[in-house]
Parts: sequence; structure tokens; C-alpha cells
Amino acid sequence: MSSVLPELVSYLEGLADPHIVFDRKYRIVAANAAYRQQFSAGGASVVGRTCYDVSHHFDRPCDEAGESCPLARSRQSGQRERVLHLHHTPKGEAYVNIELTPVLDASGEAAFYVEKMEPLRIAQGRPAAQGMIGRAAAFQEMLALVARVGPSQASVLLLGESGTGKELVARAVHEVSLRANKPLVVVDCASLPETLFESELFGHERGAFTGAHASKPGLVEAASGGTLFLDEVGDIPLLMQVKLLRLLENGTYRRVGSTELRRADVRVVSATHRDLDAMVADGRFREDLYYRLSTFPIRLPALRERREDIPLLAKSLLERVTPRQLKLSRAALARLAAHDFPGNVRELRNVLERAALLTDGDTVEAEQVEQALAIGRRLHG
Repeated sequence: MSSVLPELVSYLEGLADPHIVFDRKYRIVAANAAYRQQFSAGGASVVGRTCYDVSHHFDRPCDEAGESCPLARSRQSGQRERVLHLHHTPKGEAYVNIELTPVLDASGEAAFYVEKMEPLRIAQGRPAAQGMIGRAAAFQEMLALVARVGPSQASVLLLGESGTGKELVARAVHEVSLRANKPLVVVDCASLPETLFESELFGHERGAFTGAHASKPGLVEAASGGTLFLDEVGDIPLLMQVKLLRLLENGTYRRVGSTELRRADVRVVSATHRDLDAMVADGRFREDLYYRLSTFPIRLPALRERREDIPLLAKSLLERVTPRQLKLSRAALARLAAHDFPGNVRELRNVLERAALLTDGDTVEAEQVEQALAIGRRLHG
């Protein structure tokens, strides 16, 4: 293997993506320039250190510290493995997609492992001004699915309670896709009247109906080359479900008032808080459409399932809802973390905005949080 390793190292050195090579004992034997630049402070050498020390500052392998370890998984499968890690970098922790490939010796045993690192900039594990934020296991599981399906062309169905951030996740799917430089067009299915739904989605020709004084392209055309996000897809009228199915099955549609068959190049991401299985059973949602939309379903966790993320989210959201420089006391954070938030992140944002308005000083205390929660309880009876 020693005669192969120099050539391997030379090859990796010229790659644009960060790569490291380590042995069976997790010791790094090579790191390319891209890795040293992005993940090593001052570009210092990491050779001789263990991969888990560099990436997580652990004193033992990731799988022994409660993390998913690609090397351990590769040893079991004998194949390439992919995981999502929250990786230490000189600029702080960052989400990184890791792809590990075993390099076999003459006997067919893994002698070395090559890891490719791909920073995932759609989420943060610390307070941030925008984007998805979280560190909880449930959040990371969802994020890993987003990272895996994003580069494909598969239809994605986002499931979960109201207020869990489905549009934010849809944007993340778009941003990690090959269509990221094309439009993301949002269709709010719940707000479109049935009489206008087809026209808004597919467009219409002049004279197609009263008031159609000119031809108008629809949202499908606006999303050409990009992503069409159908929010609250469970509210699509049954008649329109047939026409949407045609779009998904063969990529064609017709404008209202036209016989011309048009082609659409769009990737569809949809979302709903409704129980589509029950709607299919009741005949309110087409089964064939359901299966076309749900090629890759992703369930968004409720906030109570990722309670440890509430302090991170609270600090970030507080900066977004008020221009004032406010802090949250430990007691205030504890009170927020103890609440179930049936309205999820949307409710948390509302509570923080109320609490900020109720605060005269520079720190939001538990008292203001309690008042803000009480206002919400009165509002919802």
C-alpha cells in the first residue's frame, strides 16, 4: 500500500473539495490544501492527529461519544458511507456532509479511508441571523435527509405540524439542489380560490374567461428550470389534482383557454400539515397524486421534540423580531424550554416579540416570558 499512497495523496491535493486520509486507528496521514484552508486553524498540519479530535475535539471515536461514525459504519458494510456531522472549524462549528470511502489493500482489507468534506451552509448549529438553526438529534436527522435528497430530481413531501418551518426547509432543498441558481416559486395552495387555481398555476390565454384581457404565464412557467413549492398541498381542489398529476407524470400542462400542450422543467416540493393518508382513504385526495408527491417524504420535528434547540432559536429569533439589543436571562430561557409550543417555531417567534414589547430594560426576564405566554393562552381560549 505504501507505493500507492503517495499517488493517492498527490491526486487528493489537487481536488477543490476538502479531503483527508486516515488509517484504521483514525490517525490522519494526509490532508489536502482545501481541507487545511477550511478546517485547520491557520492552515496548520493535522497529520498525526485523530479525525475525531480534529472534527469534534473528542478524546474517543465518534460512535463512542454518541455521534454517527462513518468509519464504524463502513467497517460493518464494507462500502462507502455518508453522514452529516457538526464539525469544528476555525470559524466555529459548521454542518458538514462527509463521504467516506475505504481504500483496500492487496488482500481486500481496508487499509486507509478517504473522507470528502462538503460544508452544508443551509443550517447552523449556533444562533444565526437567517437559515435553519438546530443541534438536536431530531433536527440533524431531518437535515441529513434534506442534504441527501437535495441534489436529486425526486419530488419531496414535507410533513409536520403547522409552524415547523416547512417553507424554510423547502428553500433548503432548493439551495442544495442542482437548480439553486434558478427560481424557487412558492404556491400557497390554501389561499387560492378554486376558480382561480388553474389560472394561477398554469396561466391563461386572452379571453379565456371574463376579465382575461391579456395572456398571462402561470407559476409553473415562472419556476422554469427551478423548484415549484406547493405549500399546503392538501388544500388543492380535486379537479386540479388531476391536472397536477399530469404535470408530475409527463411534465406537460395547458394554459386555461388553450389547446397547446406546454412542457415544464420544474422540480416539485410540497408540504402539508394534514393527514394525507386519511384524506386518500376518504376520497378527498387522489392516491396516485399522493404517491407522485411523496417520492421522498421528510417529517419535520415539532419543537417539543427538539427542546434543546429552543435556547438557540430564541436567541436568534429575538434579534430578528426587535431592533433593540436585548438578551434573554437564564430563567427566561428555562421558562421557554419548559413550554410545549403547540404552534412550534412560529409560536416561539410570537412569544419572543411579545416579551420584547413587554421589556423595558435590556434583558428579557422569565416574568416577561410568562406574560407573553399568558397573552397567547387568552388569545386561543
